[in-house]
Amino acid sequence: MKKNLLILFILFLLNSCVGSSTSGVFGSGVSIALDPRTLGTQIDDSIMQKNLQARLTIMEKKYLIKISVKVLDGRIFLRGKVDEPEEKLKITKTAWETKGVRSVKNNIAIKQKFSFKNTAIDVLITSQLRAALIFNKNVKAANFNIDTINRNTYVFGIAHTESEKKEIIQEAKQIVDLEKLVTSILMVSDLSRQRE
Repeated sequence: MKKNLLILFILFLLNSCVGSSTSGVFGSGVSIALDPRTLGTQIDDSIMQKNLQARLTIMEKKYLIKISVKVLDGRIFLRGKVDEPEEKLKITKTAWETKGVRSVKNNIAIKQKFSFKNTAIDVLITSQLRAALIFNKNVKAANFNIDTINRNTYVFGIAHTESEKKEIIQEAKQIVDLEKLVTSILMVSDLSRQRE
């Protein structure tokens, strides 16, 4: 009963129709008449944004205030601060699971302090994998987010083919310091089914 009331309360807070102006990705008001997106795309983006905000709030109440969600043409932009690296990954995974998502740009900062050595190794692993994907002609690197935390690398994104997905895994296995690879890679064919 309490969960249902919480969901209704959240939906009430987040419920809004597309009005004469909306807040853009960078916070400025954008007139719908001047917005280059079609009205249908604007409505889809608004629904996607409210849906993700509600799911994050149900997951953890503090995310309602601490995490900012913006959606532009199916691209999700996340900002805010969390206490643990795992929270950032959980939020990223939830964003990628949103119906109709095309990409996720995660600018969530982690409050927790790390040792310089561990942070440097994580940055090196992420950089090596990012470079390998950029130079691999069979992979569209821009479609993937890569995060490394304590030598565990998390890859989120959209692959066009099964072979592209396999190439990413193969490239990751060649990185020496990487201890564990966790992938959440959606297929383009799955997305087109979601949009119908």
